[in-house]
Amino acid sequence: MDMIVEERRDEADGVVSLSLVPADGSVLPAWTPGAHVDVTMAGGIVRQYSLCSEPGDERRWRIGVLREQAGRGGSEYVHDKLHGGDVVEVGLPRNNFALDEAARYVFVAGGIGITPILPMIDAAERAGAEWTLLYGGRSRSSMAFTGELTAHGDRVTVAPQDETGLLDLDALLGTPQPGTLVYACGPEPLLDAVADRMSAWPSGALRVERFTPKTIETDGPDAAFEVEFATSGVTAVVPVGVSVLTVAEENGLLPDWSCREGTCGTCETTIVDGRAEHRDSLLTDDEREEQATMMICVSRAEKGCPRLRLDL
Repeated sequence: MDMIVEERRDEADGVVSLSLVPADGSVLPAWTPGAHVDVTMAGGIVRQYSLCSEPGDERRWRIGVLREQAGRGGSEYVHDKLHGGDVVEVGLPRNNFALDEAARYVFVAGGIGITPILPMIDAAERAGAEWTLLYGGRSRSSMAFTGELTAHGDRVTVAPQDETGLLDLDALLGTPQPGTLVYACGPEPLLDAVADRMSAWPSGALRVERFTPKTIETDGPDAAFEVEFATSGVTAVVPVGVSVLTVAEENGLLPDWSCREGTCGTCETTIVDGRAEHRDSLLTDDEREEQATMMICVSRAEKGCPRLRLDL
């Protein structure tokens, strides 16, 4: 849908927020904390940004965007080209980082990873759950939305690295806490450190969202395999170095996709038969073992599986 930039604000060094309203004045679809949207810019650039406004607001959405100097151009476009009154195309919300019900939450955010956490905090408040937030960044001036967080008092710990050093994850997560879910979003080293500290916690207690693909270790060199798109009646070979998504497109199919790097979940496809080697950054270990779906932009057939049958 076409949306107008109603307001643009500088939230921190290198971070801007955009408040977006429907160009036709319509009511926005509902969404839940943790959701993100695709934003399409000039030249067909598509990027995913977490919604960080109030889910009950049917008039406007807000996103926060960090300028990434080594990025692929999306954040620079937002920072340099988008201003109040400009129009961008925004997709419907999708949620791969949903806030499940719990008696207590521990939120951990690094840098721009605070964006999906903001509406989660509001939801936890409304549900009457206990919660705390540990929010880290390079410096206080680089950390967005800190002003909003002051309303929550000592439940929020803002820890700029240049003032306090690395986040004290041992104190926060070193002892498993029954009935507690941990939601973490931020750079890969932070997420790895959180997972390491939570090795003794119950399975499923940690939920993470990544803005960049995690490092995947593969079991030996890739091999070609056969894929059958069961719904379409098309069978084709997936060569080494080519994704299932690309092969689908080359055979006239039009699967949904966005990031092509296994982080957004748009291309998630049901596995009818066969086993996938999962290379995405979304599925949990249990979901990978279930072999119910795969992200066809990055995942391949498991070694020794010569054929995948997909619902596409």
